[in-house]
Formats: sequence, structure tokens, C-alpha cells
Amino acid sequence: MVSGLNLLPKSPSLFAMRMSPKLLWCLLAGALALAGASSCRKPGEAVKSDLEQAGYSLTPADWFRATRGNDVPALKKFIAGGFAFESLDESGDSALHAAAAAGAQDSADFLLDRGIPIDQRGALDRTPLMSAVLADQTTMVRWLLRQGADPRLKDKEGYAPLLLAVREGKPGSVAELTPYTRENLDAAILLAALVGQTDSIDTLTNYGASVYARMEDGRTPLMIAAENGHAEAVKLLLEIGASRFSIDAAGKTAADLATEAGHAEIAALISREPTADDLALESPEQVAKSMDAFVDAAIAPGAPEDAGNAAIPAIAASPANPAASPTDTQATPTTTPTTPAQPVSSRPIEGQTLSAAVPASAVASNPGSPAAPIEPATASATPAATPTRPDTFALPPLVMRHYREREIPLQVRSVEGETATLALPAASGSPTREVTVRSGEALPGTRLKVVRVQRRMEDSKLNLGQPTEVSVIEVEDTTTQARREWISGVPAIGHDPIALVEDAATGQRYTATPGQRFKSAEGVEYIISDVRPSQLVIEDVATGAVQTIPLRGPRG
Repeated sequence: MVSGLNLLPKSPSLFAMRMSPKLLWCLLAGALALAGASSCRKPGEAVKSDLEQAGYSLTPADWFRATRGNDVPALKKFIAGGFAFESLDESGDSALHAAAAAGAQDSADFLLDRGIPIDQRGALDRTPLMSAVLADQTTMVRWLLRQGADPRLKDKEGYAPLLLAVREGKPGSVAELTPYTRENLDAAILLAALVGQTDSIDTLTNYGASVYARMEDGRTPLMIAAENGHAEAVKLLLEIGASRFSIDAAGKTAADLATEAGHAEIAALISREPTADDLALESPEQVAKSMDAFVDAAIAPGAPEDAGNAAIPAIAASPANPAASPTDTQATPTTTPTTPAQPVSSRPIEGQTLSAAVPASAVASNPGSPAAPIEPATASATPAATPTRPDTFALPPLVMRHYREREIPLQVRSVEGETATLALPAASGSPTREVTVRSGEALPGTRLKVVRVQRRMEDSKLNLGQPTEVSVIEVEDTTTQARREWISGVPAIGHDPIALVEDAATGQRYTATPGQRFKSAEGVEYIISDVRPSQLVIEDVATGAVQTIPLRGPRG
């Protein structure tokens, strides 16, 4: 019996031996070609299959979805599959913008490692830091700042991240950004007043913004909030020390501006007859006590943690390199002042010796340092021969915590002989009242006594520096014995501008006014050149080098 099976060889090797060499070569070549084609398709197909199992497809939409979801393993598969990580979404934002807005830190870290610039511009020229701010991702804002995101860049509308945070009412981001952009705090509080962001006003003042900031036309935050009908902002600003009696360049008060804008209820909230306390002169001790109380209340147990200090890196802009920005995740936070267990009553800084000075080279580029040098041209002065001086531009370990000025609600109109005519404000809707008083008499309804009235010649800015005759009145508070001199055409003030400063090493507080002198532990002597709402200006007596200490606020 014949079977077809008997025609086959007993083994493959015998089968191969019986095939012609040409046929064998063709079969082997075909097999190799098929195997090669299979191996070429396998990686791409494997990536696609893996992504599908993870719930994604190799598309831009899913790339951004994986980014927002903080799914780094999926992002790696996208890259392995050849996806272009630089891809932008339909608005023009990068994946780093998406990660920032979603608070996806792992994704952001992965993208930075792949080479996406931390300050890449996206829609409206906004950076990922701006995206984090707008999405209220406070933790991401802090993280990006520590990675070196530049907080000074502006978007297409001209807004830097801090002003975006203020405009959109993101106080958490405001607190993170203020230590990096203290030069913008006055603009920030004025904007907060304009848009009525009460929480931002509170945060800004605690980290160094001043209620005494002014627009070019003289309007204060209180005036702006009143004019725009923001009652809650008005209440807060009055509570934290804004003067209801300040006037703008046109001589109008916050109440006047509120009335003109049709906000009668806000005008009534602000406007009132000045009381005897409003017209009193405080002693230096009273001013110090008031400033101490303000700072103590801000740092009392239960007050928000000082996020600003926690966010300060070691590298930032400096006068020599204003474009530099905070960088380096390994930068260590600035040493913050020691807060004493019990409040430390302030004392005048005149004649005091502070802790050891800090080398400027160690702090000049640190946004959270107690001081940073200004006016580099003056820094070339030859230092005096002081063996203990740590370096040419040593900085005293000062932190400026608070600023205070006080306008008295009256104006000197004129002086005729021994009689002075003064103008006192009235409640909203009532005319300003005039009072005449002679030397030696008490000002009616107050504890002020007129010591002297006179007319004299003084240089005037209004007359291009040419001498002009002015009316002058000197008064004394019969309770505190404090004295002030008031001049026609110049706002009457209750005391010199004063700052509350703190020794960063000990926590001891001091009050500082222009002209006072103090020393560091090494014997370097400084004089206070000026006290401004946002900074203290000091001068090294020996070298003439000028330095500025920014207002950092109670918790800044």
C-alpha cells in the first residue's frame, strides 16, 4: 500500500538536504524579512498598546491629559513613542503650563528635566508661574519659585505674577510672591484697593506693603477703595492704620472722593469730625507702644505661618544683576529673625549696639535678607581703617517690621501778627470750619496749646527753590509735652516718620527716625538717612556707602 506520508522525509534536516540550494535560500530570506518587519513594528505597537491599556492614545489631547494627571509613567511612554514633548495646546500653552495649572509637580519636574524652559511663554505671553497663580495652585507657585521661575516677568497685558495674584484674589499666591518682588508691593496694594481684594490687602500689609503708598496724583489705598465703592476694603484699611484725613494732590480726602463717586454710605463711614485724639501729639513712647501692639497682634499664636520666609531661596536679583531670578532647589531658606517667647518692647535705636554685621556678599542677592545695598556708585568709597569690619559693605542685621506716619487733620491757613487762622475738616457734607487762635491760647476742643506763631522766609519747591514767605505755628500737647511745628501749604503731622525695626539675631525691636545713629557689634557706625513707607535708608558713616532695608511687615 502506498501512502503519501511515505513520500516525506523522516526529519526536517533530510527535507532540507533534498531541497535545491536555490529554493532553500529563498525560504530563508523570506523568513528573515518577515522577522525583520515584525521586530520593526513591535516597539511602536508595544508603546501604543501600553498607552491604550493606561487609557491614553498617542495624541496631543491625551499628552496634556496625562500631564495634568501627574502621570509620569504615561509621559515616558509618550516620549518613547516619539511624541514631541514641546507640543503646544490650541491656546499656545505648553505641557509645563498645564502641569503648573493642575498642581502636577511630578509632571512639571519631568518636563523640566526634558528641557522645557521654566519661563516658557504661552498664551498671552504668560509663564507657567502665572498659570499656577491664576489656577490658585499655591504649593506649585512656591515650588516653581524655588526652581528659579522669574517672578518679575510680565504678560502681554503688563501684569507680573504678583499683580495677577492680587487682581484675581489669590492671597496664598500673594504671600508666596511678596518676598521675591518687594519693589512691587506698593503697586500691589494700590491695585488690591482698586479691585476691592480685602484678603490681598491684609496679606500684602502683613508682608511689607504700606497703607501710606500713593499714586502719582496722591491717592492712597483708602482713597482708591472709597472712590470705587469697596466698603469692606475701606473698613480694613481704616482698621490697620490708613488715615481718613489724608488728602490727594487736589486737596481731596477719601470721603470727598467717595461722595463724588456716589458712595454716600462709604463717605459716611470715613468722614467724621476730628476728635481730641485725632488732634493730639503722641510721645515717642506712645508711638512705640502702638507699633509694638500692631506687630504683636500679627505674630500672635494662631496667626498664619510665615510662608514668605519659607519660600525665600538664596539666589535672586541684585543691583549688579537685576535680571537674575531665584533659582536652585537646593538653596537654603534665609535665617529668619528669632521671635521671642514674650513681646520685646521697642526702644529708640539711637546709640544702640546691634548684633554682628552681615557681609553684604552673603545677602546682597537674597530677596529675604535684612538689607541689600543700593546706589553702587557710592560703594566705592575707601573704607576707614577698622580691623573688625567684616567687609567693605557689611550690613546691620536689621529687619523693618512696621512704618508709621500720622497726619493731623488741620491746615495752617495764615498768620497775621500774633493770630493764626487754621482750617479743620468737618463731617461729610459740612463746610470746612476755620478757627483763629493767638500765641499762648489753647486750640478749642483739643489739648493743644499754641506756643508760637510767625511768618518767615523758606525755600519752596513750588517756587523753584526760591525763598517764599510762609505762615508757621508751633503747638504743644499739654498731656504728652510733645511739640510740633506746622507750616502753611504743608500737611500737618503728629510725629516724624518712624520705622519699627528688629535685630535679626536677637528679636529686639527698635524705633528708628531720621538722623539717629547706631552701631553693629564690630563697631561699624551707621546713620539713618531716611525713613520711607516701604524702606529704611541708612549710611555707613565711615565709607558713605548707602544701603536700604525694605519693609518686610510683621510676618514677612
